[in-house]
Amino acid sequence: RRGLAKLNLIMASDLVSTDVSIVSEVVRKVRDGYLTRRTLPREYREGQLRALQRMLSENKQRFLDAFIKDLNKCEMEAILMEFGYCINDVTHTLNHLDSWMAPRRVEKDFANQLNFNDLYTYPEPYGVALVIGAWNYPLQLTVSPLIGAIAAGNTCIVKPSEISVAISNLLVELIPRYLDQDCYSVISGGVDVSQAVLRERFDYIFYTGSTPVGKLVMKQAAENLTPVTLELGGKSPCIITSDAAIEVAAKRLVWGKCINSGQTCIAPDYVICPRDKQAVLVERCKEAIREFYGEDPRLSPDYGKIINLRHFNRLMSLIRSTRGNVVFGGDADEQKLKINPTLITDVTPGDPIMEDEIFGPVLPFVPVDTVDEAINLVNSKEKPLAFYVFTESKALFERIKRATSSGAILQNETLVHYQVSALPFGGVGHSGIGAYHGKLTFDTFTHRRAVLCAGTGFMESLNAKIKYPPWDEVKEARLRRLISPDGGNVVPVMSVLMMLAVISVVVMYLQVF
Repeated sequence: RRGLAKLNLIMASDLVSTDVSIVSEVVRKVRDGYLTRRTLPREYREGQLRALQRMLSENKQRFLDAFIKDLNKCEMEAILMEFGYCINDVTHTLNHLDSWMAPRRVEKDFANQLNFNDLYTYPEPYGVALVIGAWNYPLQLTVSPLIGAIAAGNTCIVKPSEISVAISNLLVELIPRYLDQDCYSVISGGVDVSQAVLRERFDYIFYTGSTPVGKLVMKQAAENLTPVTLELGGKSPCIITSDAAIEVAAKRLVWGKCINSGQTCIAPDYVICPRDKQAVLVERCKEAIREFYGEDPRLSPDYGKIINLRHFNRLMSLIRSTRGNVVFGGDADEQKLKINPTLITDVTPGDPIMEDEIFGPVLPFVPVDTVDEAINLVNSKEKPLAFYVFTESKALFERIKRATSSGAILQNETLVHYQVSALPFGGVGHSGIGAYHGKLTFDTFTHRRAVLCAGTGFMESLNAKIKYPPWDEVKEARLRRLISPDGGNVVPVMSVLMMLAVISVVVMYLQVF
């Protein structure tokens, strides 16, 4: 069985693909692995996480080479945005695993204090998890959820994106080599394989990708009432206010847009700016592009490529169809799948480029006359995954924050929140369901089980006088004295202390006699 996935891999173009006919058997093997309960001890989880850590560190150059093949990601960008992130993530998880796995005591109400009940929540795994990765950050968006699934004690099926072929093939090869094959398997392939996987029953599904596919995943999960995390996307807006530090804003805006050639779910999708600031802002953006990537970014070793020809043609079609003014860029190299950063001014809310997420190095500027107009434009669209506001005014930032909703909102920065493990990363509404990163990834794959442990000793006599039928006026009066008028709050603290003192005396009396 250990060789099952390996023996049934077929080549589709350059993609190593799992035979659809064995998908059910692979899932069944991983479920059998979970039923052994060997993933529950801390030692096992730590061992698998350290194996994953070795997988990354021992194959660093192979991953960096794969990033070049898939997206032409330079080494520094790959380390910053993907490889280094995963290394830090697994290290952080190992450092905190003990505390995350520990039961949590909960506050007792008076009845449970009286009965000396032991109350806590216990973190237990859901069972068999499915992680479906994305092609734009094919390592980070696949391995990071896997780290949380392992830490929480789940077994897992990993489905990398078939579009990022080199990274997918590498994960197909390496994960079975380093991790327990009875508990962690990789299933690779195209749409037919994905559909076959989603027909199987899982205990948790973690999906990263587009909103339309996210809806299909959620619909399939609903058949088995399987909980999901959906990391989606949408049009993440950027508001530049009249008091913004324009030069700083331009550099951070260009950096956030051009990383991975704009193929980032939280990249600034469009810019809303004061009408009288549009010209200077665009000029500063041009300067930043030249500073970062030279006169022709297509020749820069630090500038990536579009993932494939289909997405390349989609982006070129957006550039051609806009009714705005293409004032910078727009030139492309189809053979190398590179599109220079493109700035489009005087875009209106009804422009075709404002309909769907751009997901590429094309940045529209929408001029407005007031902040209220900017807020209304943001609120006219689905809630975004990220929202960027450049202003020197804390009060104005607070006003915009309170008037809008998004997965995250940043003042005077772009993208960097995703690297903060203490912040939840996730969307709201059409941009996603659930959140992860750091401890939240562990929590995502964890069911908090409620635990109450009651004794059977002398306190049973009190139960007979209060809790058990038959009911009478005396019992009712006692119960009313224990519970406040709203039925949920405990009696005053002093009353509780007095009652506990009485109980202590009773206990001492019973011990003596």
